[in-house]
Amino acid sequence: MPDPPSHTVPVAIVGGGPVGLFLGICLQKAGVPSLILEQRAAPSSNSRSLGIHPPALELFKDLGMADQLISRGVRIKKGHAYSSTGKMGSLSFDSCPPPFNFILSLPQSQTEQLLEHELRRLNSQSIIRKARVTGIKDRNNKVTLTYRTPEGEHTLRAQYLIGCDGKNSFIRQQAGIPFEGYSYPDTYVMGDFTDNTEFGTDAAVFLCDEGLIESFPLPDNRRRWVVKTGRYHSSPRRTIIEEAVRQRISHSLSHTDHFMLSSFGVQKRIARPMVQNRLILAGDAAHVVSPIGGQGMNLGWLGARQLADCLRTILICDLPGNDLLYRFQQDQIKAVNNAIARSEFNMRLGRKAPFPALRNATVSWMLLPPFAPLMARLFTMHGLRRWII
Repeated sequence: MPDPPSHTVPVAIVGGGPVGLFLGICLQKAGVPSLILEQRAAPSSNSRSLGIHPPALELFKDLGMADQLISRGVRIKKGHAYSSTGKMGSLSFDSCPPPFNFILSLPQSQTEQLLEHELRRLNSQSIIRKARVTGIKDRNNKVTLTYRTPEGEHTLRAQYLIGCDGKNSFIRQQAGIPFEGYSYPDTYVMGDFTDNTEFGTDAAVFLCDEGLIESFPLPDNRRRWVVKTGRYHSSPRRTIIEEAVRQRISHSLSHTDHFMLSSFGVQKRIARPMVQNRLILAGDAAHVVSPIGGQGMNLGWLGARQLADCLRTILICDLPGNDLLYRFQQDQIKAVNNAIARSEFNMRLGRKAPFPALRNATVSWMLLPPFAPLMARLFTMHGLRRWII
């Protein structure tokens, strides 16, 4: 039987989600040829992750893509905090460094579409869809992958393999890399509805005695609702969100349309190591943090940009890679641990509090000067690699 068709590329990326596509763009712009293998036939149609934080917008500005994203999304410049008894205060992001003193709300489906369009503009042959990786061999100075497409079996050889294939990463499992961490007890249901509130482009967080409710604006006059639940709902219904919103904050969603429903639990996990010889993990394949706070996708982009710079230095400048990749790994571990600390803080605020009056007083205090500017930077992911928290 003949060997499957083979080809060679400096960098192979497995996974064409937001982090894999972003990394591919960074490498193409840096002059490093790469190829993405993605088993899905098309980009995601699910809104999923929404928030693009200022540090990520700075990266997109460097790539010449920030204006495209901003033109499609909603700028969130302020958030409001409520308890079961009334408003605790507001937090403005105006104190954050311009020009990105806001969080951009854009459904992940649209973000992925823009990323893939830009990638194909740079190199129309840089992604293969319906390509399922079936095996990897990491040997000395190259990595060999086998993958299957509708046309048959193929072989790809690369100097570096980047696993961007999500929290259930096939690449990580094949490499035998531990994924350390655990699941939290917290569970949530989220959905996108027609916006019938008066919040406009502002976000709102309700720290109710019965559990957290979050509300974020979306493009096209829609709004994302997230409610904390007492258990995981494998088949969520809109009535779960409707009843929670009605009972906890006296707001009705009964005459609105809904466009997406999803349940999720919460984990924190980190791959150790993220770099193993010529195999490198990025995005959710390398680390998972709580979705509360919207840091996960952005964290993946921040790591992917540093990784692209490392690979450019190694492959184009022909410098040794061990020290650079070790520094990348250490920087990313620090950023992940700080993101975990911030997300745990957000989750604790949203749990049922034994002393809600004390929690509410603390939140109200944090929203006042001189603490508000610090809180604004924490909630917009500034300083992940510099600050203690």
